Amino acid sequence: MTQDIFIGGGGEGYADKQYLSLRYANRHGLIAGATGTGKTVTLQILAEGFSAAGVPVFLSDVKGDLSGLAKPGSETHKLHGPFMERAEKIGFDDYTYAGFPVTFWDLFGEQGHPVRTTVSEMGPLLLSQLLDLSEAQEGILNIAFRVADEDGLPMLDLKDLRALLVWVGENASDLSLRYGNISTASVGAIQRRLLVLENQGAAQFFGEPALALSDMMRVGPDGRGSVNILAADRLMSAPRLYATFLLWLLSELFEELPEVGDPDKPKLVFFFDEAHLLFEDAPKALVDKVEQVARLIRSKGVGVYFVTQNPADVPDDVLGQLGNRIQHALRAFTARDRRELRHAAETYRENPRFDTEDAIRDVGVGEAVTSMLQKKGAPGIVERTLIRPPSSQLGPITSDERAEIIAASDLRDSYATALDRESAFEMLRTRAEQAAAEARPEEEAAEQAAEAEKREYSKGRRYGGGHSPAGRGAGRRDAESVGGAIASVVIKELKGTTGRRIVRGILGGLFKGR
Repeated sequence: MTQDIFIGGGGEGYADKQYLSLRYANRHGLIAGATGTGKTVTLQILAEGFSAAGVPVFLSDVKGDLSGLAKPGSETHKLHGPFMERAEKIGFDDYTYAGFPVTFWDLFGEQGHPVRTTVSEMGPLLLSQLLDLSEAQEGILNIAFRVADEDGLPMLDLKDLRALLVWVGENASDLSLRYGNISTASVGAIQRRLLVLENQGAAQFFGEPALALSDMMRVGPDGRGSVNILAADRLMSAPRLYATFLLWLLSELFEELPEVGDPDKPKLVFFFDEAHLLFEDAPKALVDKVEQVARLIRSKGVGVYFVTQNPADVPDDVLGQLGNRIQHALRAFTARDRRELRHAAETYRENPRFDTEDAIRDVGVGEAVTSMLQKKGAPGIVERTLIRPPSSQLGPITSDERAEIIAASDLRDSYATALDRESAFEMLRTRAEQAAAEARPEEEAAEQAAEAEKREYSKGRRYGGGHSPAGRGAGRRDAESVGGAIASVVIKELKGTTGRRIVRGILGGLFKGR
């Protein structure tokens, strides 16, 4: 029988022992509290508990502290004594130090295996959120995706999307008749947003080989679930990319995993740290999508745990679905703080032994008020709880230790080298080159005809009005000479522009009848 996860306990005034039931762990959860109150350690001990129970975990390491999960704690650590005292106080009799099977990931490929996805997999809704597009710009992006689908143009990386947007802009008139107005100014605005995204390093995120979800959901021979740690310290400088990536990952899990109902334990547990970044200034369509995914993904056996400073950071529709809650201290220095504290306390099932609002304000570092789902998924009475000490190392490992773990991983060869197979960029370039080759003979013939016309015109001027060698048709030649002069100007403009001006006009009909 699978054991539940021991959270903590205490003595007088505290809960005897608090457990997170694995049976209800896929019904999501919340870890909240002000900076420095112990949220990171709580996240660490939950990751340990899930891994030990055979449940894979995915979490983002915003401050770099969670890499210590890969190493056992040490008796030489300055907190060894306090850890042992707390373990004894809360009845954690089998407390030992242990490391866990960690896999490191990094969108930039520097502190872990590279994480990639394709532009097509990301989709227009999430890309629009990532680029902070207006409604009109989002519409154009949707048109680009529709064109890619209809014309069989795979969109794998950012250069594919850029090339397709150029084509859409050049053919705005034709496409507007089919899909609605396309402003070239809006296309240009999207291109500028893509440039900003590239400058933030996101170009490495879009491409192949794409992340295989199965590589995050592994259970080792010893029965422990893998602990997948995303290096997010650098990623936090691009908060939109961070939030959009994690939401994409949730969406992919929802799309790919089969329905399992209510399993005895989750298939995967997903921790979303700095969760407020997902909801800040987010359009209603995106918030609705998060709410929908959170509501439905539990049936896929996935538990989602939001980690944030204040429960108010999470919309009420999402917050209402977070059944397992660990609330560290909230400070109440202002009237607004006090309102938010009161609101947080009202979301818990009352305990007659103490006032919940006072408890949330007064708990110390490493303490929390907790409420876990009980039989039939009913919320438990709120309790004051001393959080158990971690078994793994508190704080980060060294860069050399991280490099050794990455080098020894059996996933290294699968993701180390980026692939660049033929996709929209190459296909559009090939079609443009073919169009230029087809147009060149006609252009050369036009040039030759114009040159011949110029020679005839020169002869007419040399011999004067009707005194040409032919001796007749001067009026007709004068009229033709005007056309020749115009043709010569046109040819002069066209010289050196083969494959640019002419091909630009030809591109509009490239996909018709092909």
